[in-house]
Amino acid sequence: MRGISRASLQEVTERLGTVLESADTAALGSELFDVVALLEREHTLRRWLADPANAAESKSGLIGELLESQASPSTVMVVGDVVQARWSRQRDLIDAVERAAVFATIARAESEQRLGELEDELFRFSRVVAGDTELRAALTDESVSEERKGGIVEALLAGKADPATTALVTQVVTHPRGRTLEDGLEYYGQLVAERAQRYVALVRTAVALSEDRQERLRATLARIYGRPIHLNIDVDPSIVGGLSIRVGDEVIDGTITGRLGEVRRRLAG
Repeated sequence: MRGISRASLQEVTERLGTVLESADTAALGSELFDVVALLEREHTLRRWLADPANAAESKSGLIGELLESQASPSTVMVVGDVVQARWSRQRDLIDAVERAAVFATIARAESEQRLGELEDELFRFSRVVAGDTELRAALTDESVSEERKGGIVEALLAGKADPATTALVTQVVTHPRGRTLEDGLEYYGQLVAERAQRYVALVRTAVALSEDRQERLRATLARIYGRPIHLNIDVDPSIVGGLSIRVGDEVIDGTITGRLGEVRRRLAG
């Protein structure tokens, strides 16, 4: 997000913190995800709520009428805050509600200082999906019902992952919002890391890294980026040797495959 939307996002996120202190956060997260689905479906409603020409009080009043009998006061309050803010694009408004839903869903894990576990679980699930074409097909097939997809996720993660992880994976699978499954899982992982006030580094390596080497890499990246780093490590023999590290949009490619590719590009030029 940029400009007006970025400022609005910061404001609504700060106010969300106050709501999370007293709310049933798991229920709040679920209800906010329902609002995201509602706004995705109802184009006219979304346009009206995002139109800066409409009064903020009218927007929050309409949300109150729509959600009063279907959602908790906490949900009405959070969504009311979002729709009263100014957004550069309609999508930014929905993104803000989705972001609040993720933060509410992970609030308990955050209070128990278990966000690192959630990050690991989301990443491990993405690796499982990447290595199982049949599973990926079942979770991304548009002809498969949301209930069936949710059931698959529940069967895979029940008792093996934090309930917040299961809820986030289910949301990605049943309401991808135009993202690929991999991109959705990565985005939610980034939001978890943001809540933990750190960056995520995706490290591709030909061989597994020892704990000592992981710690040294984590410390080096933390010095570079000025923030704690969470490592997601993908062992990929196809890169031959070296490391490829991605932090946000920045890529540090020290792999043999990457260097060979650069040589080929220069020769072709």
